[in-house]
Amino acid sequence: MARSHIAAALGIASLGLLVAFHLISQLGLPNVGFFHFKYVPENRATSAVQEPLVRPSSQPDVSDNIPAYLLGVGKADITGPVVEINLMGYADPKQVGSGLRQRLYSRAFIVGSIDRPEERIVYLVLDTQSGDTAIRYGILQGLKELGPEYSLYGRGNVAVTGTHSHSGPGAWLNYLLPQITSKGFDKQSYRAIVDGALLSIKRAHESLAPGRLSIGESQIQDANINRSLFAYLANPERERAKYEHEVDKTMTMLKFQAAADGKDIGVLTWFPVHGTSMLGNNTLVSGDNKGVAAILLEKDLQSSEQGSEDFVAGFSQANVGDTSPNVLGAYCEDGSGEKCNFEDSTCGGTSQPCHGRGPMFRHHDQGASSCFEIGRRQYAGAKALYQSLTANSEMLNGPVRSFHTYRDFSNFTFQHPNGSIVATCPAALGYSFAAGTTDGPGAFDFKQNDTGAPDANPVWAIVRNFLREPSEAQKACHDPKPILLDVGEIKRPYLWSPNVVDIQLLRIGQLIIIVSPGEATTMAGRRWREAIAASASTHLPTSSPPSTHRDQSSIVVLGGPANSYTHYIATEEEYGIQRYEGASTLYGPHTLNAYINATTSLLPYLYSSPDSPEHRHPLDPGPEPPIHINVSYNFNPSVKFDRAPLFKHFGQVLKDVSPSYRRDETVRVSFAGANPRNNLRLEGTFVAVEHLRHGTWMKVRDDSDWDLIYRWRRTNTVLGTSEVEVDWEIGAAGVDGGLYRMRYFGDAKSLGGDVEAFEGVTGVFRFE
Repeated sequence: MARSHIAAALGIASLGLLVAFHLISQLGLPNVGFFHFKYVPENRATSAVQEPLVRPSSQPDVSDNIPAYLLGVGKADITGPVVEINLMGYADPKQVGSGLRQRLYSRAFIVGSIDRPEERIVYLVLDTQSGDTAIRYGILQGLKELGPEYSLYGRGNVAVTGTHSHSGPGAWLNYLLPQITSKGFDKQSYRAIVDGALLSIKRAHESLAPGRLSIGESQIQDANINRSLFAYLANPERERAKYEHEVDKTMTMLKFQAAADGKDIGVLTWFPVHGTSMLGNNTLVSGDNKGVAAILLEKDLQSSEQGSEDFVAGFSQANVGDTSPNVLGAYCEDGSGEKCNFEDSTCGGTSQPCHGRGPMFRHHDQGASSCFEIGRRQYAGAKALYQSLTANSEMLNGPVRSFHTYRDFSNFTFQHPNGSIVATCPAALGYSFAAGTTDGPGAFDFKQNDTGAPDANPVWAIVRNFLREPSEAQKACHDPKPILLDVGEIKRPYLWSPNVVDIQLLRIGQLIIIVSPGEATTMAGRRWREAIAASASTHLPTSSPPSTHRDQSSIVVLGGPANSYTHYIATEEEYGIQRYEGASTLYGPHTLNAYINATTSLLPYLYSSPDSPEHRHPLDPGPEPPIHINVSYNFNPSVKFDRAPLFKHFGQVLKDVSPSYRRDETVRVSFAGANPRNNLRLEGTFVAVEHLRHGTWMKVRDDSDWDLIYRWRRTNTVLGTSEVEVDWEIGAAGVDGGLYRMRYFGDAKSLGGDVEAFEGVTGVFRFE
């Protein structure tokens, strides 16, 4: 990315910003993770350890003929531009999309009351880095435009969560800070997500029918670790002793079953693991490990006797903040092979050589093998849990409720659990934010665990002060965080980070879903869930049947990052350590307790009857956040035109197949191509593998398959020529012998602006 392009444009709005961006363009921007294979089953070194913890329900029997809810599920394509747009997650301007590993999807789950159809919730799981203020705004506006039938869905009952993949196209977020490395705000990228999310809701709505919800949990032991253990150990020993692990190993599953035919139509799971299996040097779009898990489970159960043909599997995040999929730990990639320094994740005093290792780290494939393996482990855990959910499992039964409001966290005053009156602060990021994590190290001399006077080059204070020098009050409010970027108080050309946050809870019977806008750390999520469960117990009617889940009256899960992206939520003790997660906790040391206070104080809205005072006096919506869709800058160049190479035509095969292939070989072909931004081919595919069956060519692989890879590269910018390379990594299972061919679908843009579709087909080859 040409950083000077951003600096020049923003300089029109502010001379100070021009100077700051010039400095950043010269010094570089730290590679931080704030947004933040060939698969061979018989060679697996490890496999998921699943321990189903489903307990028989102690509730009154619910007859198989008596449905409890209206249920609907839907799925739609949200794959944005897969080339020439910076990937969203690692904040590295050099990580620009070059193709597609696996398509991205929105998965929608609707639950409604049968007796009161207007009482519904919509839970979206997007294969994106997070939810976002602008994305949610676009979805809500789109629902209004769908007509009165969709008026049941609005701000109060629609939750927009992201799987936290770091491998999707960027340039769709509302605030300036994440737009910087993405060269602004790209409406094609934005519309792909919004329109796909709306289509998934529409499909879920159209499929609504009576059904039942069962719930259970399982332990997955080998799919996540704590990447910031030094900070976690700062939490009280007595509190840590309550838990077996330094991260939550529990997957919670909600199974959707249709009443009419008893078929399962979907599952929604919560499990915490970062979407950072694909490394920072990867440039292929994918949904990372949760995208893998979802498609594996869907394809499995869609072809099963119990699953419906449109079965949808949502793999939602949980308290993901300090988790990592790089389960072998962090090591120094400087030739020493030693473990990174425990306190600050450095090697020889610098952060750059310290990298987490995934289970297949010896495969030099930008993390693809490890990504598939971590996804497979989640899939295996989910499949085992799914099979353990039977008629004797705990069933959800009770009202459907929800609320949403906004709170201004630039100065949210509340009573601390210790009795004192405290307040949050305008958003700010600390020096350790720029150090990155073991999943994606930062740059220069930034380090984690940097409190008080920052241990970094003083030039960064100069850069900071050009943008905005934090006041003494702001410094004191965030103490012990040394402020690097005072993002909540920089408003030129528009706000850099949110101060107004989403406060949302959903309820389905005894289940409460915390919809978290930030990445809660392991212990932060545990405290938040426990506070909600304890508070909820005071609101439950005495006639409510007891639940066997965790020996609590309420089942509480946390999903996010959702609705808007507010970076991290660390405990006060972790905040005091100021590793990456604490430095990225935007609103000061009391951030977590502020979220807990804001949600627990509004719990009566989840338990009130239609005639209660809460329903007669609607919840104050709070201050509206700014929407920057129409004022955001965009420095991503558009597609000018495409041209086929001299004496060739679009779709012509440049490198053809060999006569035959065997298992574990890769079919690699190339075509005269055109820019895929001309047509995103949503709900379609760029490439396909076709198999000759009974005289007819049948599609057996497309963009949704992990083993089919699409790459695009510009061969001549002036002439507008480009080339497409397609790889099919033939695995060890699921491929029948016979005759095959590869097909490429493209769209070329003429000098006049017209776009015309074309296709290319390889020769025939035999798979033996």
